[in-house]
Amino acid sequence: MATAQESHPIEVLGGATLKAALARAERRNKRRALLLVAPLFLFICFAFLAPIVRMMGYSFDNPVVHETFPKTLAALEDWDPTGAPTPPEAAYAALAEEIARAGKNRTVGRAATRLNYDMGGMRSLMTKTARKVGRMQAGPFMEGRWKDALIKISKKWGDREVWATFKEVGKRYTDSFFLKALDMSRDWEGKITAEPESRQLYFLTGMDSVWARTFWISALVTIFCVLLGYPVAYLLANLPLRTSNLLMILVLLPFWTSLLVRTTAWVVVLQTQGVLNDLLVFLGIIDERIQLIFNRFGVLVAMTHILLPFMILPIYSVMKNIPPSYERAARSLGATPWTAFWRVYFPQSLAGIGAGGLLVFILALGYYITPALVGGPTDQMVSYFIADHTNRSLNWGLASALGGFLLAGVLVIYILYDKLVGIDNMKLG
Repeated sequence: MATAQESHPIEVLGGATLKAALARAERRNKRRALLLVAPLFLFICFAFLAPIVRMMGYSFDNPVVHETFPKTLAALEDWDPTGAPTPPEAAYAALAEEIARAGKNRTVGRAATRLNYDMGGMRSLMTKTARKVGRMQAGPFMEGRWKDALIKISKKWGDREVWATFKEVGKRYTDSFFLKALDMSRDWEGKITAEPESRQLYFLTGMDSVWARTFWISALVTIFCVLLGYPVAYLLANLPLRTSNLLMILVLLPFWTSLLVRTTAWVVVLQTQGVLNDLLVFLGIIDERIQLIFNRFGVLVAMTHILLPFMILPIYSVMKNIPPSYERAARSLGATPWTAFWRVYFPQSLAGIGAGGLLVFILALGYYITPALVGGPTDQMVSYFIADHTNRSLNWGLASALGGFLLAGVLVIYILYDKLVGIDNMKLG
């Protein structure tokens, strides 16, 4: 005889019992999904997010002078640059002790370089002082005489501005790198002032500034990619499948070639004795060879060529999903081919233009190799200066601040795109 539980299995599995079973199954599926995604997530955190966070730390973390001269900075805490013209004797004595030790340990160079970022001539002053103080015999007879001794080594040690800079740079956390990235600095009174026009670089008036140039070149490249990429994507989307697949290989072919090779090829084509000038002279279009390289024209041509596939593919993916019957229906109702295209087809392809434009613009903002190879001195973008401060001048703080502003600009563009178009409408393929 069957039991009550065996005769009513649905009741046993119904209600709260069924909900609990479904919840357990859903939790198991989520755990499995998380385990599958975990290796990729950890890799992204380790190889992408962690370096960005660490690099951003250099933009405000300022440990070099703070760790090299702790006693000197402690003696300067109560000194007001707007009051006494020079700090007390204790600051001179502490500086003499610590600069001699830093010279012996070969760490004075790093601190001197950091000071030199904010005030020219500080590196030579620090190394000269470390060398001469190291030869002095410290003892009771030097007590109360270090101020005169250091000023005798260099009159700059009696300069209020030198000590004010030393005190400001000695702070562990600073905003000076961000101010430098905005062509501003703090004077010896602690006020934020604009750099002299001769020293301004990143925020000059007009299109000469690095930031304006970066966004202007990126915008032009995006516009050219739209103008050139839209007809190609339209052709690929409306040709027979076999022909479009063959032409798609030509679009994808640049991805199989090194970026450096593609950029160098434009140097060969555009140079004064290059292929394009030879062709123009042969056809009689020009009498004298023209400069097509190492200027803004070369940068725009090379960057447009390199980034063009990133515009074609999103537009093509959207166009491929537009039913041809819509345009045919418009023409059957009396619309001309142009009206049917402009009023029916084109609005449906805007999602691809938006996605491709955003992708190309953001990629163009960070370009470095192409402008460096085919552009002139006035065509370098902000990424060039980030690389220069990272590799040559070793001013990682300023490089990090410039990178932070560039990242903030990209995020602002992304947010504006999301507000105006909607990131959910982005289609990349």
